Amino acid sequence: MSIKLGVIGFGNIAKAIVTPLLEQKILEPEEIFCLVNSRKSFENIKKNYKYKINIDHLNSSKANLVWNCPIKLLAVKPQQLKNIKEINNYENNNNILISILAGVSLKTLETIFPNHNCIRAVTNIPITIGQGLTGISWSNEIDNKNKIFIKRIFENSGKVFEFSEDYLDIFLALTSSAPAIIALIIDALSDGGLGGGLTKKLSEELVLDMIFGTVLMMKDLDVRPSELKDMVTSPAGTTIAALRILEKKGFRSALIESILVAMNKSKEFK
Repeated sequence: MSIKLGVIGFGNIAKAIVTPLLEQKILEPEEIFCLVNSRKSFENIKKNYKYKINIDHLNSSKANLVWNCPIKLLAVKPQQLKNIKEINNYENNNNILISILAGVSLKTLETIFPNHNCIRAVTNIPITIGQGLTGISWSNEIDNKNKIFIKRIFENSGKVFEFSEDYLDIFLALTSSAPAIIALIIDALSDGGLGGGLTKKLSEELVLDMIFGTVLMMKDLDVRPSELKDMVTSPAGTTIAALRILEKKGFRSALIESILVAMNKSKEFK
């Protein structure tokens, strides 16, 4: 299948989406047309990106080459959206725009890009190592053929879930914001190791390996979180003492509220 893909913005997430398509020869470099906002980004990609894709500045006279692509990936920062101007393409009546911008609704996208059928895709940072989670919400005009191809774009970098748009905010909070929460927990636990006399580097290594092993065990043995907690908690032991402190400090409630506040923040962008 030969198709041209336009990419508006080429940061880490966009690169993580596009690179597997090139590695697996789903698309060829000459089929990728990219626009970036700064001269620095332009020079960096030209010099360091291993594939020789077509790349130009956002305000280049060649910008229309990106807008002539039937499918575009919109991957700029949300605050940069106001700088993106749709160039109408009369040659193609089935233009598709995939937005990975956090919180920007389909209604807003369709207002800004009236000549496109818009799609929202919410993905997370592990996509950069091929372990991403992506939630997709379709507009009504997207046919099954295009749905299959667009899902394939993201399936090369992780798992894909389809949702109505109402669920994308909680999906974003749980999968895109929560990695930072996990990183904070890892940092705090390793500080606990530091407090007990270990070096910070060793503490972080132990915590990472502990979490990795715990997650593998839960997935491989299909163990629920509450079951694993009971497995390692003995009467009057060290684990129940630790859990008691966390409950006393409101740890569980704080985690729940952090996800809900992230969800509500996402809704504000609409």
